[in-house]
Amino acid sequence: MSTPFTLVAAPHTPFHSDGSLNLDAISAQSTLFAHQGVDGVFACGTTGEGPSMTTAERKQVVEKWTAVRGNLRVIAHVGASCQRDVIDMAAHARSVGASAVAALAPHFFKPTTPEELVEFFRPVAAACAPLPFLYYDIPLLTGVRASAGRFLELADGVIPNLGGVKFTNIDAITLQECVTAGDGRFEVFFGVDEMLLAALGTGVRRAVGSTYNFTSQLHRKIVAAFDAGDRETAATLQRQSVRVVRILEKFGGPVVTGKSVMKLYGLDLGPVRPPLVPLSTDQVMALHAELLTLGVLNPFS
Repeated sequence: MSTPFTLVAAPHTPFHSDGSLNLDAISAQSTLFAHQGVDGVFACGTTGEGPSMTTAERKQVVEKWTAVRGNLRVIAHVGASCQRDVIDMAAHARSVGASAVAALAPHFFKPTTPEELVEFFRPVAAACAPLPFLYYDIPLLTGVRASAGRFLELADGVIPNLGGVKFTNIDAITLQECVTAGDGRFEVFFGVDEMLLAALGTGVRRAVGSTYNFTSQLHRKIVAAFDAGDRETAATLQRQSVRVVRILEKFGGPVVTGKSVMKLYGLDLGPVRPPLVPLSTDQVMALHAELLTLGVLNPFS
């Protein structure tokens, strides 16, 4: 029998029209996720524009998610380039009842080896203990290419509450190393939505993604087909996921477009923050038209 699959959405952080936090909208996000069968949220990550928020704002968002989560698992992303800020946010996440803490690598002065990553994260993980600590590997944005698999091997035993990795990386070899590190006991959350099927083939049973805000049911069908041995159906469904992502990229990418897509689900999450540029009204209409034509979204269910 297959291990149950865990699907985690990377929620957008809602803002008012003036760019200030709109914490009240998080309750509606939580309700939608529960309805769509999402298992958890990855708060203040890339999709949540964490790097564009102050430390105080990020704490407020995590607090709100822990208050309204229901049965959702709340993974608080606390990554930043200032280690003291990361430690502070990690301790705060523990204090307000988050389920786990994740952090990407510092990305101005960069660690260049897995050993340096371990040393950077040791006090961060200690600050959130006993919560699980996850390394958020996203080299496309951080520029940090140190092996996540090697990080898990080195951190095993050195970071007692090491939980695993959020792997937003297309390196299939390293992904396999992460899945088998520590005899397979670490949680590996795969973060490239349009490659989920390939990740399932390596043994991945967890995923975090930006499109899971609105394509959770499509990706659950991919997992169900894979588990049933129906690779043809799984591949067909995965191609639909790729088409969704290609449309989002056409209009600026998942972070820029995501809040506009959520309007189809009745959620006004406000604008994105600079330097990102929100879509125009005409662009939003065109985006909606192309996505709805695919027939894979379920905004009215």
